[in-house]
Amino acid sequence: MQLAAIVISLVTTVIGIALATRAGMYIYQVVKTGQPDASRTDKPVQRVKTVATEFLGHTRMNQWGVVGVAHWFVAIGFYTLLLTLVTAYGQLFNAEFVLPVLGGWLPYELFTEFVGTFTTLGILVLIVIRLMSLPSRSGRKSRFAGSIAWQAFYVEYTIIGIGICILVLRGLEGAMAGVGSYEARYVFSYPLVLAFNGLSHGTLVNLIYIFAMLKITISFAWATTIGINPSMGVAWHRFLGFFNIFFKRESDGSVALGALRPMTSGGAPIDFEDPSEDAVFGVSQVEHFSWKGILDFSTCTECGRCQSQCPAWNTGKPLSPKLLIMSLREHAFAKAPYLLAGGGKDAEGNELATAEQLANVPAAALAEAERPLVGTAEENGVIDPDVLWSCTSCGACVEQCPVDIEHIDHIVDMRRYQVMIESSFPTEAGTMLKNLENKGNPWGMATKARLDWVKELKKETGIEVPVIGEDIEPAEVEYLYWVGCAGALEDRAKKTTKAFAELLHTAGVKFAILGKEESCTGDSARRLGNEFLFQMLGAQNVESLNAALEDAPLKRIVATCPHCFNTIANEYPQLGGHFEVIHHTQLLQHLIDEGRLVPVNPVEGLITYHDPCYLGRHNKVYSPPREIMDKVPGLRQQEMHRHKERGFCCGAGGARMWMEERIGKRINTERVDEALSLNPDIVSTACPFCLVMLSDSVNGKKNEGAAKEHLKVVDVAQLLLDSVKALPEAPAEPAETVGV
Repeated sequence: MQLAAIVISLVTTVIGIALATRAGMYIYQVVKTGQPDASRTDKPVQRVKTVATEFLGHTRMNQWGVVGVAHWFVAIGFYTLLLTLVTAYGQLFNAEFVLPVLGGWLPYELFTEFVGTFTTLGILVLIVIRLMSLPSRSGRKSRFAGSIAWQAFYVEYTIIGIGICILVLRGLEGAMAGVGSYEARYVFSYPLVLAFNGLSHGTLVNLIYIFAMLKITISFAWATTIGINPSMGVAWHRFLGFFNIFFKRESDGSVALGALRPMTSGGAPIDFEDPSEDAVFGVSQVEHFSWKGILDFSTCTECGRCQSQCPAWNTGKPLSPKLLIMSLREHAFAKAPYLLAGGGKDAEGNELATAEQLANVPAAALAEAERPLVGTAEENGVIDPDVLWSCTSCGACVEQCPVDIEHIDHIVDMRRYQVMIESSFPTEAGTMLKNLENKGNPWGMATKARLDWVKELKKETGIEVPVIGEDIEPAEVEYLYWVGCAGALEDRAKKTTKAFAELLHTAGVKFAILGKEESCTGDSARRLGNEFLFQMLGAQNVESLNAALEDAPLKRIVATCPHCFNTIANEYPQLGGHFEVIHHTQLLQHLIDEGRLVPVNPVEGLITYHDPCYLGRHNKVYSPPREIMDKVPGLRQQEMHRHKERGFCCGAGGARMWMEERIGKRINTERVDEALSLNPDIVSTACPFCLVMLSDSVNGKKNEGAAKEHLKVVDVAQLLLDSVKALPEAPAEPAETVGV
């Protein structure tokens, strides 16, 4: 028995280590086929801290309650119980083997008992949750829909097998040691010690050989399996996850949201004023992604948390962030033999490798190399165009991913090639792009129309809004109010603009606007994929802002549109524009706290607040709008089921505002249905895009008789204004007339 156990264990070990090592080296080679990216290695100490924090704190997973706790024990056990494997090797040669120094030390024994037991219980919990959440039970809404089920179950059953071996070996060790009464070192395995106590010494020895062999064999059979399957992300994420987190976009540990990365070619930023002839615009081949992108694809564990939160997937669209990443991973590994042999094509589509270089490349890899990255099923494309254009860039996928995959960057990179090189995008978005290029706003309205709301406000309230540099000197301005295209030109959004301006006036804030010098920030153009147009609009705005604020003591900007807020604050620094930018809800909250705005008039009703994606998830502004509503007398707040970090998109982001929604349920309808389930009187938000999308759906519901007639959709600023401004005086009672 002993000899057989030793031979089986050692053979399995050698094969497992050899294949897993070879696969690890192959993954490294595949990742290197991506483009250079030197931005991932700054601040190494901070990056190490981020890895430690995310792993030990399980910062993403622990948002999911019992799943997070169970996974924490499984993850900790995977790495910290390695010494039990060393013990198992020793037990193959000597059944009474204990580790030098640590063996028999009570703290170590207790640690092994505790972690071994809870790792086993943790994986049991995860198996039960997976079984209860399978697509066969939950359908398309299962976060595991599309995942490779056998791989996940194989990994889970491997872990539970190892956990059982650890506990059984602990029981056998106690019986071999002659433990006859309870001892703390066997705190959890003591029932097994009692069960084995009646066995003979020879039987105990043979059982130790068997279970030590089983522990080793199960472990290295798993290593063999992942060695044969280098694209088995559900297993490899246990190793690759550390690297993926270390090399994440934000070295300070924050989520890769807010700004999009600058467009690069060959790892270097593109000079849009004078691009080189061989510059590659966007991604049209998998090797055009950066090496971090390919590492992202390799690291995906198929947990489906991104999918479960995706507004597109939840409303019947073909986009699942998980399935997109899985498709890119499978394509990258299938094409890898071709790329590693030197294969590739230049800008004209000519093959870079010689026939001799490609002679030994498998036919399957050559066929994979011919597939278009983006294309329909008829074209044998890796990613269907409908998948690409369904994304709202809400960031739910990036926010939830436990291994920091940067889905939005990859989607936008593919969009960039489609728009800038192929001119292939939804036709209705072309009108928006043309209007931005010719008129500086997506509606194509005349520049002078940007000041119409100013005239309306003066007519309605007598308040005059100054234009900086014309009506007021920069040195006198506390805040430059960036109105935005929607705030200046869309009728519903203009109500927010006027309410905010009136509140600033009431609070005595000295502010001004750019007026006709303001142009679209380029948010929609950039997220659609037209980087060139974004660069043009952004450079123009940065120049205008720098000129307007040159003599201002503080370059402070306030914006009512989260998309403008995000672009100016997070993306204009890429263009040389560095400004202090806040959202209007942040300023209003500050003014209330200072006592410069005092809500006194009751606004009665039940209110639910919709978190704009680019204010909440992308910029972590959650409290100010809620605190403002808390201060308004009469309002009763109730949160929708999906709110804050898990808030559900309105459907307008990612340039979807300008595209028809032809597939599945409308995203804004899904969101309004969730709001209506609370039977509110008011739906509030803090974004003009959200205001339009929610209003459209609510009006449709009213026409169908599915919503209260008095239900209204308003910006937080409108609510505050209703509570702050003086109510009109009641008309005097008429004098009593004395009859004659």
